[in-house]
Amino acid sequence: MANQNSPVKEIEWIGSTVVARSAGDINRSPQFQHSLLELLDRKPRRIVVNLADVRYMDSSGIASLVKLLSRTRKAGLVLRLAALNDQPRKAFEITLLDTAFEIFKTETEALA
Repeated sequence: MANQNSPVKEIEWIGSTVVARSAGDINRSPQFQHSLLELLDRKPRRIVVNLADVRYMDSSGIASLVKLLSRTRKAGLVLRLAALNDQPRKAFEITLLDTAFEIFKTETEALA
């Protein structure tokens, strides 16, 4: 179950993949980072972070995802982002992080 104060609103297992669905604005949220990093403790093979319901993400939200990416790579896991809306997508493009992350248009594509 996700932390009630976290933008991560739902966590679902699909096989050996854990899907974290986030919502709302992600700004200066230590709960977001904590919820994401907790996923590693569950030993998935793959993590998909669905951002379809996130309208705004500041640099701390992006930093949380970068930290998760670093940790998943060190653990030999796969991290995929799905369904970025305009503002978060543009933030990833401007910072060139869209080349560091695997980003998919939909959760279904990220799970394939």
